[in-house]
Amino acid sequence: MKIALHRESRVGETRVALTPDVVGAFVRDGWTVEVAAGAGERAHFSDQSYLDAGAAVVGAPAGDVNVRVNAPTLDEVALLPEGSLHLSFLSPLLQLEVVAALNERRITALSFDLLPRISRAQYMDALSSQATVSGYRAVLAAASHFDRFFPLLTTAAGTIRPARVLVMGVGVAGLQAIATAKRLGAKVRAYDVRSAAKEEAESAGATFVVLALTADAAGGYARELSDDERRTQQAALAGEVAQSDVVITTAAVPGRRAPILVTTAMVEAMSEGSLIVDMAADGGGNCEVTRAGEVVERNGVRVVGLTNPPAEMGAHASFLYANNVAKLLSLFGHGGEVAPAWDDEIVRGVTFAHGGQITHAPTAEALGVEYRDLNAESKESPS
Repeated sequence: MKIALHRESRVGETRVALTPDVVGAFVRDGWTVEVAAGAGERAHFSDQSYLDAGAAVVGAPAGDVNVRVNAPTLDEVALLPEGSLHLSFLSPLLQLEVVAALNERRITALSFDLLPRISRAQYMDALSSQATVSGYRAVLAAASHFDRFFPLLTTAAGTIRPARVLVMGVGVAGLQAIATAKRLGAKVRAYDVRSAAKEEAESAGATFVVLALTADAAGGYARELSDDERRTQQAALAGEVAQSDVVITTAAVPGRRAPILVTTAMVEAMSEGSLIVDMAADGGGNCEVTRAGEVVERNGVRVVGLTNPPAEMGAHASFLYANNVAKLLSLFGHGGEVAPAWDDEIVRGVTFAHGGQITHAPTAEALGVEYRDLNAESKESPS
């Protein structure tokens, strides 16, 4: 059977879903691999490197398994073989037209956004691997846009105090942002609604901001805040934001709009020359002032709407993503054959369409169609 590696069509995307090393591993496992011409060039992987790994380089690949980083367009869905398997970041609730088109072609559709958050899935967790890149790039973007030093400097001309950086959200991206800002010499504070985040933030070098409001949920994750709780949170954080030179927001909810953490009033209360880097700009932004892909100035405060930060490190982001793809696809087939392990909760969890039916309850509800429960059929491959 054939694996097809597609070229990304998103403007500004540099990543590629499979690196030559991973392609070589698939070939050795018995798969035929087709690579779209130029698919890896923006991540510095030449067509020749894929040929050397055993792949065929073609104009328009089409496989039994199709992989990419971003969701396909409707035109790209129309070119996928009917009944094939497709893997990418898709966020089905935000791409309902694409989901419907995939399902109409009876494509088994998988999205990394739906990967169960369990220990065994860490090796295939592309959300986390790409968040690592995003957290690092966010701080570099902040240092680039900020017109002051990050570290403490004592010079003959005077002493410069370190920048005060506030990181909002202590997930994978937030922890990487804390560590990077700390390495640059900033004085870092961090906030998260999860009480368990305190120890994580402190281990990365930040002082944790403790508020009365917490939103702990099972498994160390956060529950969604009510409107009243969100207003309480924003009021409590207003002082922290106002005292910061740089605020980096990282709160994203896969498949849904990002929560507002920084209101317009909070931006206006910051000192002139301060900076906000909003890592959630692609999801609507954590700041009310954010515009995706733009730098907006409000009362002397600049707000950077950071879009697709992993694309700014195409080579390493692709390396991490490709390894995640290889780990996940090992549960959907091996030895050159597609054979999903439907009794595996990871396999069922990432699959939102199969055999012409929607297998993700929220997506089925959003589309107004019948939901097919793969859990009920986990002992045998559903048809």
